[in-house]
Parts: sequence; structure tokens; C-alpha cells
Amino acid sequence: MKKYFLTGLAILLPLAVTIAVVIFVLNFLTKPFTGIVTNFLPSIGFHTGSQAVRYAAQIIILMGIAGFTILLGLVTRWFFFRSILNFSDKILHKIPLVNKVYKTTQDIIQTLFSADKNSFKQVVMAPFPNKETYSLGLVSRESPKTCEKAKGSELVSVFVPTTPNPTTGFLLMFKKEDLIYLEMRTEDAIKYIVSCGVIVPEAPEPPKE
Repeated sequence: MKKYFLTGLAILLPLAVTIAVVIFVLNFLTKPFTGIVTNFLPSIGFHTGSQAVRYAAQIIILMGIAGFTILLGLVTRWFFFRSILNFSDKILHKIPLVNKVYKTTQDIIQTLFSADKNSFKQVVMAPFPNKETYSLGLVSRESPKTCEKAKGSELVSVFVPTTPNPTTGFLLMFKKEDLIYLEMRTEDAIKYIVSCGVIVPEAPEPPKE
């Protein structure tokens, strides 16, 4: 019975987590606009307070967000509008408090989605939480020059995710020689961490001669 329960849990748990994440993202994107859309829908035949109004509102909002995102991408390719966006960007960078949040968010997004960046693509074994044990980590990039100057050596910033939630973790700095670089894909490392070590990454195939 225990074996059957664990088998069923292994099937249902990933599905439940996926549904929970999708619902969270859906509510996060649509909640700010739900009130406006639900007030408009009864005028075109939907009954106020019905569950169908909520579902229809969410679908309309998602379609609107997708259309607006595509339109924004097209518009930014036009020189005139790109100049306006650059001008707006400079203004936001000069507003106190707003510039801190905006600049930080902008740098993070550009780093994560830029195709020529190598952040979080190299998996390493890092001596953490002590020198006798190792944790899987993802190389972010080189450490700040201020930290390297204070230490007197070159340092590498490494993100060590927590188990089973890899969206949280520790940002640590190591000497390059203290890290063990692995031939492991990032997605395989994340699977290993999320599964609490149950899903073991396969060894890389030797190069063919």
C-alpha cells in the first residue's frame, strides 16, 4: 500500500505544483484589472456575480496583456518611439527612490534574459556550509571589485539554491580554485535540488573519437 501511495504521490505532486504556479501567475497578472473588466462584461450579456464573469474577465485580460506586449515590442523597434522610451528611461533614472527600484529591476532582467550572458549556466560544487561538505551551486558572475580588493584575491559569485525550493538560497563568494566545475546542465542540477537528491543527473557521455 505504501508503495502505491508513493507512486501516486510522485504523479500527483508535480501536477499539483504546476497547477498552483499557473493559478498564482494567472491571478497575479489579472487581479489589478479584474474589477474594471467585470464591471464592463454585464453590459454585453454576462450576469453580474456569476463565475463565468470572472473566467471571461481573466481570459480577456490575458489576451489584452499578450496583445499589448506584442504591440510594445513592435513599437520599440521604431526609431521615434525608441527615442521616447530612452528619454523616459533617463527620467526614471533621475527620480529619487524610484530610480533605485527601477535600475535594480532593469539590471536583473537584462542580465537574466540577455543571450550573450553566461550567468547561472555553469554548475559547480561549492564548499558550503563548511569545507568538509559540498553543495551544488550556479555561477552568477565575477564578484564585485570592492570585495576582491578587500580579500586580496579574485572571487566568484555563486548562488547556492535551497532544497526543495530553488527560488531561494544563498549568494556566496568563493575563490575560483575552491570550486569544482562540473559538466552538468543547469536544468539537471535544479531537478536534483528540487527532488532532494532523488533524481540523480546522468553522467555526461564521453566525447566520440
